[in-house]
Amino acid sequence: MQQTLCIISGSTLGSAEYLAEHCDDIMQQHGIQTALFHGPDWDQVKDYQAWLLVTSTHGAGDLPDNLLPLFEQIESAVDSLSHLTFSVIGLGNSDYDTFCFSVDKIEKILTEKQAVQLCDSLKIDVLSGFDHDQQADNWLPGFIAQLKKTA
Repeated sequence: MQQTLCIISGSTLGSAEYLAEHCDDIMQQHGIQTALFHGPDWDQVKDYQAWLLVTSTHGAGDLPDNLLPLFEQIESAVDSLSHLTFSVIGLGNSDYDTFCFSVDKIEKILTEKQAVQLCDSLKIDVLSGFDHDQQADNWLPGFIAQLKKTA
């Protein structure tokens, strides 16, 4: 049975949500079954074994408001995520010293719960990279290769 990739977006202004939808389309074009969630809670995503998180960074390096509850639930109520593999795409502004801190926070929380990161995260600088879809398109083949190794 094919593993379903859970794509989770956390977005403040919508850019990460749109990018997650683009990634969803690309995954389906590669024959990968997906489930897409914008700001889900734990019960919606807990049974998936592979996550692709697409997030912006909010405020002083914080997770977006629609993603924060999920990670608060994980930190406080989840003992182990050793069954989970994940990767992260982040959108941020390099003018801030908190550039893509949400990516770092997600990596830290998930790896502390024994989840396994499939590949290096993609950090997109919204100041220099206006074509977010293309940057994701360039990164996704490596992610897909790693995902297929775990299936």
